[in-house]
Amino acid sequence: MMTDLILAIAHHLLAFALLGILFAQYAIVRPGLAGAGLNRVRMFDRFYGLFAGLLIVVGVLRVIYGLKGPDFYLANPVFWAKMAAFLAVGLLSIPPTLRILAWGRRATADPDFVVPDAEISRVHIWLGVELAVFVLIPAFAATMARGIGL
Repeated sequence: MMTDLILAIAHHLLAFALLGILFAQYAIVRPGLAGAGLNRVRMFDRFYGLFAGLLIVVGVLRVIYGLKGPDFYLANPVFWAKMAAFLAVGLLSIPPTLRILAWGRRATADPDFVVPDAEISRVHIWLGVELAVFVLIPAFAATMARGIGL
């Protein structure tokens, strides 16, 4: 029971941290992004990847060692919808991450580099779509926790 509690707490904290980081990136990626702001976006992107990886590990541990057991999750179509939403968010995060990495290389080569507005606009759209899809994850989790889908 204690293992389940610890895993549940870690899972929720990581999910909220991931959402917070994503929202912070969405808020910071604005026209005129350069210098310290760009460094923050780069740092947030690294933590986003780290926390997403940790969330996957803790989620797998919850499925295996949680009180509900693997049968509860693996037989539930809402669980698979949640996994699909998580995968979609992960795939949607690739283009912004690639742009942020490119911006970092350009900023390293040119300390006066300012991200072009057109690139800001594209990345901001990607981040917004990520946020919109991310909302599905806790919605599916709440649905599943109530036994819907079994």
